[in-house]
This record gives sequence, C-alpha cells and structure tokens, in this order.
Amino acid sequence: MRHPSHPITARWWAGTISLLGLLGTMAVTALVGDAQRSPAPTDVLPIGSDSSAAVALRERLPRSDGSTAVVLFSRPGERLSPSDLALISERASTLPGAGRAPAVPSRDGAAAIVVVPVAADDATGAATAVTALRAAAKAGLPAGLTAQVTGPAAVQADLAAVFEGANTRLLLATASVVAALLILTYRSPALWLVPLVVIGVADRLAAVLATHTLALLGVTWDESTVGILSVLVFGAGTDYALLLISRYRDELRRHADRREAMSRALRRTAEAVLSSGLTVVVGLLTLLLSVLPATRGLGLACAVGIVVAVFFALVVLPATLVVFGRWVFWPKVPHEGEPALVEVRSPWRRVGEAVAARPAAVVGVSLVLLIGVAAGSARIETGLSTSDQFLKKPEAIAAAERLAQSFPAGSADPTLVLTTQDPSAVLRVVAGTDGVASARIASRGSGVAQIDAVLQGAPSSVEARRAIGSLRARLATFPSTHVAGTEAVALDQAAAASRDRALILPLILCLVLLVLVALLRSVVAPIILVGTVVLTYLASLGLSWILFTRALGFERLDDGVPLLAFVFLVALGVDYNIFLVTRAWEESRGHGTRRGMLRGLAATGGVITSAGILLAAVFAVLGVLPLVVLAQLGVIICVGVLLDTLVVRTLIVPAIALLLGDRFWWPRRIPPAGHSATGLAEAVEASAR
Repeated sequence: MRHPSHPITARWWAGTISLLGLLGTMAVTALVGDAQRSPAPTDVLPIGSDSSAAVALRERLPRSDGSTAVVLFSRPGERLSPSDLALISERASTLPGAGRAPAVPSRDGAAAIVVVPVAADDATGAATAVTALRAAAKAGLPAGLTAQVTGPAAVQADLAAVFEGANTRLLLATASVVAALLILTYRSPALWLVPLVVIGVADRLAAVLATHTLALLGVTWDESTVGILSVLVFGAGTDYALLLISRYRDELRRHADRREAMSRALRRTAEAVLSSGLTVVVGLLTLLLSVLPATRGLGLACAVGIVVAVFFALVVLPATLVVFGRWVFWPKVPHEGEPALVEVRSPWRRVGEAVAARPAAVVGVSLVLLIGVAAGSARIETGLSTSDQFLKKPEAIAAAERLAQSFPAGSADPTLVLTTQDPSAVLRVVAGTDGVASARIASRGSGVAQIDAVLQGAPSSVEARRAIGSLRARLATFPSTHVAGTEAVALDQAAAASRDRALILPLILCLVLLVLVALLRSVVAPIILVGTVVLTYLASLGLSWILFTRALGFERLDDGVPLLAFVFLVALGVDYNIFLVTRAWEESRGHGTRRGMLRGLAATGGVITSAGILLAAVFAVLGVLPLVVLAQLGVIICVGVLLDTLVVRTLIVPAIALLLGDRFWWPRRIPPAGHSATGLAEAVEASAR
C-alpha cells in the first residue's frame, strides 16, 4: 500500500483537485448564468445629450413605452389600382395594433403607408410585434402587390434578429479558431486541449462575473458586450497560455522535475503576464469616462474578463499542466539536457541576425512603410447611417429606401420634439423650420407634448442633419424643449464619440506609459514602445480604410470604432512588446544589450508570432455577425495585431534597441556580464541546499 505522500498518489490528488475545480467552476457558471437586464430607452443615448433629455420627457407621456412601425404597400414599377387601394384600406383596419390608422396613398400613386403604434420599447417586444405585423400585412395579397414593414420598431426588431443566437455562434467560431491554431502551433494531439479547456472555462466565468458586476453597479451593457468579451478573453487568455507553455517547455529541458520546471517558468512569466494584464485593464477602465453608456459597460466588462484570464493563466493552467507528465507534449517531448530555445539556431535567431546586420536600414524602411500606410487614416470619414449598419440589408432598410421614393424621406422615422411649453407655439416654429416637410402634435399629457416632424432630407443626409441643427437652434428659446429621433441621436452620438476620443485617447497613452515605466524602470524604452504602438494603430486604420473602401464597400466608419480599436490595439499591442522586452532585459543582464535583445527575440519570436496570429484571427471572427460596426472593429484590430506582431515587434523594436545599445534601458543600467538574475537565483538556491 502506497503512503499518501507517494509521488503517484500526490499526482492523482493534484489531478483530482484540478479536475474538480474546473468542473465546479463550470457548474457554478451554468447554475448562476449571465445576469439579465431590461434595456432602457436611454441606453444608446449619450449622457447629458439633448436627445437623452427628450426621451426622459417622452417617458412622462401616457403611452411613452411605445414605438411605431410603418407598413408600406406598393407594386414594383406600377401605380396602385383602385382595387389595390380598397384592399389596403380594408387591410389597415385588421393589422394588429393599427386600430383606426388610415391608409395614406402617395402623391405619385405608386405606394401607400399605414402607421401602426407598437406598444413595446425593448427589442424582444418589438421583434414579436413586428413579426406578427409582417405576417398579417403580407397574408393573401394579390399577385404583384407587396407589403413591407419599416419604421423605428422594425429597425429595432431587425437589429435584434442580428443578435439572436449571436453569442453562441460567436463563441463556437472563436473556440474553433483557437483550437485550430493551437493544434497548428503545438502539433500535438493532446497539449492543445489543456489551454483550450482552461480558457473556455475562464470565458464562461468571465461572462457571469462581468454581467453580475455590471448589474450590481448599475452599469449599462448591450447585446454585443458578452460577444466582444468572449473574443477578448479567448484571445488574451490564449496568448498568456502560449507564453507560459513556451517557457515551461524550455524549463523542462533544464530540470528533471516538472514541478520545479513549472515553478521557474511561472516565476519568469508572471511579471510579463501581470504587467500585460494590468496594461490592458487600465486601458479598458478608461472607457468608464465615456458619455456613451454601452461603451462604459463594455470597458468594465472586458476589464473583469482580463482579470479572470490572467488568474486562469497564472493559477489554474500551471496546476493543470503539472498534473500531466511530459508525454502531453508528444510527439515533441522536451527532455532534460536538450538545448534551450535561445541556444537553437531557429528562424527567429536568423531574423535577429539579419536585423543586427543593418538596424538603421531596417528602422528606416519599416518606418517609411508604416508612415505611408498611416497617412491613409487622414481620409477616414465616420458616421454610419441606419441603412449602413447591416452587412445584409434587412426588410426594414429596404422598405425605408422604397418609401423615400414616394413619400418625404423622413416619413418612416419622424423626428421627435418633446416640450413642456405651449405645443401650438412650438409646432409653429417646428413647421416653419427649413428642411421640415410637415409636423403635427402626436401626443400630449402630464404637461408634456410630443411633436412629430417629417424631414425632407433622406436619412443620414447632410440636409437631414442640417435640419436637426436648425430645429435645435430655433427651439433654444423654449425652455425644456428637446429634439430626439434617429437623426438627432446620430448627431449626439457623433459629438459624444468626438468628445470621448479627445479625452480618452491621450489618457490611455499616459497611463500605459506609466505602467511601462514602472515595469521596466526605464524611460527611453517605454516611450519607444508607446510610440511604435501609436504608429501601428494609425497604420492599421489606413490599411483597413483601403480594405473597407476598395474591397468591402464601406464608405464610413462607425463613430465608436476608432476609440474601441485604439483601446484594444494599444493595450494588446503593448502586450507583445512587454513579452519581448522583459525577456530581452532578462537576457541582457547576463549577455549585454545587443546579445540580450537577439536572444530575447530568438526565445520569444515563435510564441509571440503564434499569439499574434491567433489574436488577429480571433478578432476577425467578429465578422460572423452581420453588423458593420463589429466587422469594422474586427478587421482593424486584426490588421493592427498582425502589423505589431510581424513588423513592430520583430523588426522595429529590436533594431532600435540595437542602435541605442544600453541607452535603450536608460536610466536603468545593465549589470556586468555574469550577474544575470538567472545566475544569481541559481547560486542562492545552490547555497541554500
């Protein structure tokens, strides 16, 4: 009978504890589940904006919890016949929720509309009502006569359809990409499963903790938050896992005991991973300063996710890996006495030697190329219209475009003016404003009146936005009078995005710079690293803009994309530089700056490149959702991570370090050769024994 302290028994105990821990976490997350919340009308509105004040007034009206849908009847290329108009009038009285709403024919005789109140302000209720309305409107129509449903409620319903099952599809796609790339990286039938399972459990725990944290603090989040959170946790968590496993494999070549190897690998990886995680968390938390509620929620949720990813990478993954023997690396099992990665003449060692041969030329050519591509970012235009938000045009958008051919462009989605003043006086001002086709008092009660104004300009056009500006200017003399509606909200969101960029972008740079200074205890290296990351961001915008305009057919970026792309790229881009520079510093303490940087590049080149390609592919997965904003965000981050991984970290940073020599670490000084931290640690341990 084996004694309980026997290594085999201890191994089984360790394995059982690790397995029970993972299974317990999965059970708890499944039992608790993500927190749920009821969306509010102000969730997408900038805090303190005119449209937000208008919606707050609107909630005081007797039926403030409703929206509208517009049923459009038409015959493609033909005028409506008298029998068509009679049928449409009869159908209008039977549409669910229409009540006594009349059918209104267009002046050209080619279409007719019925405006239907929809008593739902959340996506689920709108989707249910619009589905029933579409079925009733289209049932039994004669050949050639079509019915389409548009308006705010229909757009909201079609947007909700985009996210129906989206998080599951996104999670499966992300996990599949990570699994495929881990298999290609390790070329092992077993090893890839360990980090995949650990990070998969971390992802579910992150979603539960993040949503419950948001709910507890009263912070808003939307349908895309959990999906982006999963992409970030899988991407960053797998990056940390790759770094740890690479160092663990190296230490297994030096030590017979795998627990000793893991202990050393963890000590030499923890600083880089913790610093990387801190950088990302600090960057994400700056989003709490945004005036857009959903952006605040995304920043806090993703910060929670990174904390969970770091914990699983530094605590759960090492414990799980140690349970298995060296066989888990099969067929490339590391054995004690084999040369370490820095000693092998790998492709990354040859890349380092090529950079060392002509560092000035490498820096010059690389910077010229990046600056040339970055110049394209100056041509970027922002501000997506409602019709441009979908990769595939839904019925609500197609119907709105057809409606604009026969009615004033704003008929499907009127601008809302909310006031506590004399509604007749306000109506006269609204109706007399340039760009307003018609206006009427739509509702009143509790001291508040709502005026619906139909704009002449097409949705998202310069004319429509100019009309909103004119309305607000002319109504400024009326206290407690505010303008809302799609066009007004778009203007407020654009202003909020501009304000957020002006405040948050420089703040992120300062905070990341401070983190790097504290980590490296240097001034020169952090400034260089932050500068290269900013250049990478601008270059990724410029290159992505070429892809968007020439290949994907996008004419504008969503207002929020530049800020989110900057946060993710700066925070994640610094990660790879941290991985490289911390290893280079470790090697420099025993070999000098020149050899230390080359050894650091040789040691980390493979794992960082694998991590970068994996992270880029993971963010590209956002394109599985038919929403333009997520596709744009995924492409920009994908391009930026690849540029940072393959150009900045591989060529520019090592070349600059070689040119500067010891000045790269100023004011930190390189200890004399032979005084490396590794050597000192081994000497201390030897004397202790």
